[in-house]
Amino acid sequence: MAALSVLTAVLLAIVEAITEFLPVSSTGHTILAAVILGVQQTAFVKSFYLVLEFGSILAVVALYWRLFLNPEILKRLIVGVIPTGIVGILIYRTFKDVLLGNEQVVLWALLLGGVFLILFEWRYKERATYDDVAKIPYKHCFLIGVFQSFSVIPGLSRSTATITGGLYLGLKRQTIVLYSFLLAVPTMIGASGYDLVMSLNQFSPSQDNLLIVGATTSFLVALVVMKLFLSYIRNKNFIPFGIYRILIVIAFFILVIM
Repeated sequence: MAALSVLTAVLLAIVEAITEFLPVSSTGHTILAAVILGVQQTAFVKSFYLVLEFGSILAVVALYWRLFLNPEILKRLIVGVIPTGIVGILIYRTFKDVLLGNEQVVLWALLLGGVFLILFEWRYKERATYDDVAKIPYKHCFLIGVFQSFSVIPGLSRSTATITGGLYLGLKRQTIVLYSFLLAVPTMIGASGYDLVMSLNQFSPSQDNLLIVGATTSFLVALVVMKLFLSYIRNKNFIPFGIYRILIVIAFFILVIM
């Protein structure tokens, strides 16, 4: 196992940014990519994963910043982020030490999440009631936040949890997709910020530079791909992504583990 290099940091950032806006788990893909590249799962590398997500999510701010100035949307984002914030603080040490970077957890989450997506879309019948992010009931925002809190399990996928949860609650697909990625902003700012506060004094100057390189790369790549991917998943069901998740687990098992 090797330490994280600048080249590896850039490659992982690209993987994270490309998968961030799809229901396939960007963290899961980044962890598996790190295993393939031979990166040692140190405490710093685990913090690096969170910073990559932060960089990608900043692209949402860059493209949709006007929506964050809408008081009605902002209030709904605050309500939605509360459950994940509570869960994240309560299990932070377990998340960092046990779950994050654990390829077995990722593979099982990807597999079971893929099966869930296929079954959900197969059974899902559209009954959309809410088509405006600024009018989503606060109770629904809180419940979507509860669904999001399950995504502390790497490989499950934050977008899978929030979007399928929102569809179940009766939101239009376009509406929950937008709300899901707006909700990612306070979620990832909180997650990466909390982790950096807890860990930053443990990093060397060279590691700080890797964090900057990774976050910048993921931001720039996400800026390019985000609108394309968001437009796609607003209008497509998730069965292809469910199949993909299962296939990627099988491929990783055959090519890497066996």
